[in-house]
Amino acid sequence: MHGPWPRNWTPPGIGPATAQIILAEIGADMSRFATPDYLMSWAKLCPHTIQSGAKNISGPAGQGNSWLKGALGEAANAAARTDTFLGARYRRIVNRRGHAKALVAVARSILVIAWHLINDPDAFYQELGVDWHRRHLDPARKTRDLVRQLQALGHQVALSQASA
Repeated sequence: MHGPWPRNWTPPGIGPATAQIILAEIGADMSRFATPDYLMSWAKLCPHTIQSGAKNISGPAGQGNSWLKGALGEAANAAARTDTFLGARYRRIVNRRGHAKALVAVARSILVIAWHLINDPDAFYQELGVDWHRRHLDPARKTRDLVRQLQALGHQVALSQASA
């Protein structure tokens, strides 16, 4: 550790004060959390499923550490307004799940990044870019999804290979 927060801490939405709050709440010893999933569970940022018979519904994540959740919420809100991978993640999720769930998803991503940066002092944050999802999208899956959307609107779709 160098100073009050890691020098390699540069994800969008995280400033020195937020980094200090996160570090103060989870500590610098990541041996308590074997994986980022353990940290997510401890912070109560995991999706919660209530199952009764064949019916599954989502439930509240739980209270967790209010200082940590507050700092992550502010960081997620700030990151959502940026032109970065986390901002693109927010915009992808908000369309289908809503503002609150999109912010929790971005907060979870920030906490995973924090776990990796604190767990490995030699690690550094590398921005993936706004177009990461588009670059890593499976073309066959995208084609299938678009065909389904057109069929749902009442169109008949016949695909043929475009000549180059």
